[in-house]
Amino acid sequence: MSVDAVLSRIAEIRTQIDALRAPSTARTNGSTSGPTTGSTASTEATTGAFADALATASAPGGASAAATAAGAAPATAAPATSVDAGRGTLATGSGATGSDVVAAAKKYLGVPYVFGGESRSGMDCSGLVQTVFKDLGVSMPRVVPDQADMGVPVGSLADAKPGDLIIPKGEQHIVIYVGDGKVLHAPRPGKDVRIVDNWYKDSDIATIRRIVPSEAAAPAAVPTASSATALQSATDLQTAALLSMMRSGSAA
Repeated sequence: MSVDAVLSRIAEIRTQIDALRAPSTARTNGSTSGPTTGSTASTEATTGAFADALATASAPGGASAAATAAGAAPATAAPATSVDAGRGTLATGSGATGSDVVAAAKKYLGVPYVFGGESRSGMDCSGLVQTVFKDLGVSMPRVVPDQADMGVPVGSLADAKPGDLIIPKGEQHIVIYVGDGKVLHAPRPGKDVRIVDNWYKDSDIATIRRIVPSEAAAPAAVPTASSATALQSATDLQTAALLSMMRSGSAA
């Protein structure tokens, strides 16, 4: 419902309130029958709170502001997921996916292996992994044993997705799975960052880790015309209920 429509509805409701309140006030002042002043005040307070909440719901802030106007505590926003890699959880805060990991890693193809290095002038296997994720806004530990604890475990090579990390037993090396049975890594001194066929078998592997989601989350559903109609119907029912309550209060 638009702001203009809401304000128009409020005006209609307040007209109904005035029409109902006038005879009620006369009865209260002129005789002992009819609703008491306290009953009238309660009805006015109730209808006023509803009108204020309805108007607030149409303003910026929406449902949360309306809840506050009606006396309810606004919902607390869910905390943002950290972009730091964590144990047993995916790092979703950066929005990166497994395919982003592969694309970022390919930018370092040809960089020479340098033990302890983590730049284009040279890097080792774990330095490559740390740098790739840093480029994507995800903080990773520096050495292989710590990197092997990050993210969530993947059951086997058959379940591996592009962007997953493969760590062999002994945790002395780490490679990035790029899909189609191939891995990207910084091999050893005298070699450079390259893509090769994966030579590891499941029996050789200590763990496979997924640091970020393998795919982007599905977009939120767009409201349909039927949902908009349902919302309008709900608003009309609320208005009808309010008018019924007001009439019952004036007749009491």
